[in-house]
Amino acid sequence: MFSNESGGGGRRGPLLITAAVVLAACLAGWLVYRAADGGTGTDAGEHAGPTATNGGTNGATTGGTPSVAPDGTAGARPGGPAGARSPRATVPATRAGSPGPARSGPLAGRVVVLDPGHNPGNFRYPARIARLVDIGTGRKECDTTGTETNAGYTEASYTLDVARRVRTILAARGAQVTLTQDGSTPYGPCVDERARIGDRAHADAALSIHADGGPASGRGFHVIAPESLHEGAADTRAIAAPSLRLATTLRAHFAAATGEPFANYLADGTGLTVRGDLGGLDLSTVPKVFIECGNMRNSVDAKALTDPGWRQHAAQGIADGLTAFLEGKR
Repeated sequence: MFSNESGGGGRRGPLLITAAVVLAACLAGWLVYRAADGGTGTDAGEHAGPTATNGGTNGATTGGTPSVAPDGTAGARPGGPAGARSPRATVPATRAGSPGPARSGPLAGRVVVLDPGHNPGNFRYPARIARLVDIGTGRKECDTTGTETNAGYTEASYTLDVARRVRTILAARGAQVTLTQDGSTPYGPCVDERARIGDRAHADAALSIHADGGPASGRGFHVIAPESLHEGAADTRAIAAPSLRLATTLRAHFAAATGEPFANYLADGTGLTVRGDLGGLDLSTVPKVFIECGNMRNSVDAKALTDPGWRQHAAQGIADGLTAFLEGKR
């Protein structure tokens, strides 16, 4: 065959036509492959995830939107296993702190700020959290490490876990939820900044979540409302009354959801105190309260606080209390 092609011109035309047909077919196949691949030679879904903001999450910018398990922990990325090909999608980016997409539900349009007490990393920065900040009525430490159970389960771990659970419930009801910290900062923020986060968000309600370190013989939970005061940078006169209503509403719903009794070691067993020495309340310009969900130094309370199932009940009670307050109910 080769000798016939090179030795005479009689068969060259048909051979050239055949080669052209084969080349055209190969080119068409390559174009089809490129179209199916989204026009790139890499995984088309690799950078297609949206940028998360505080529209029902935490306000920190991340590289995608993780799923959240019922226990409040981050799960696997949606969209299948790594390397799976998905069509390229164009998602408009939003800035951290922006409202995010509109939501539907009974709390649509409502803004809630959750303040998980302390920070798991505080113990690494003793000098920084010990510096004094102005709380209006005086000066207090930026933050503290918080308490822990006798077995070493920290208050900071508890508050962060419960705050994430509450966020999930409230976001499903349409609320825009911001956390003052989500474990991504090395320490803090300081108590004055925690208050300002709620102020800047124009929150309809703000809640600082804690667990107490009371006497080992005492158990139960209590809620702290701000005193009506006007001193220095602190002015809670406008929020004292709605905060007290938030406190009593939250107290009722938390007790119903958890079965936890009112603290028997303070406030005459009423489960409610009013204080003017907490920077997170003194500097707030929006309705805000603290909840001490139980006593970590009490063996009965410690067993509950370390139980993920009980923490879900705690989150439910907190979410229901906030929802009732925002809807004008008790």
